[in-house]
Amino acid sequence: MIEIDWIAFLEVFVAALAAALLVVGFYAIALRLLVRAGRAPVVAPAEFTDAITVITPKEARKAEKAAAKAARKSPLTEGQKRLALLGAYVSFGLCGLAVVGGIILIIIGR
Repeated sequence: MIEIDWIAFLEVFVAALAAALLVVGFYAIALRLLVRAGRAPVVAPAEFTDAITVITPKEARKAEKAAAKAARKSPLTEGQKRLALLGAYVSFGLCGLAVVGGIILIIIGR
């Protein structure tokens, strides 16, 4: 007869849910602060052979221009932008620490 340790199952479920919320939350906060700091990430288009939609170079230039325009329109002062950028880096760091902590927890165990 197989016995399932439901308490251990619940512990793993709660730990996985909390870790996922931490990683996604810190990453989202970091991206938001990065945009507020005027450093919106613009990704160059990729060419895929079987892609449904491919961004043309013209569309990429237009997106870069819109990001630059949004950065110029920022109502934040330079000090506030630096603080938002620092907050973004800290949030990315916390996201990385959550991942590293999970890996260490897996390797070391309880």
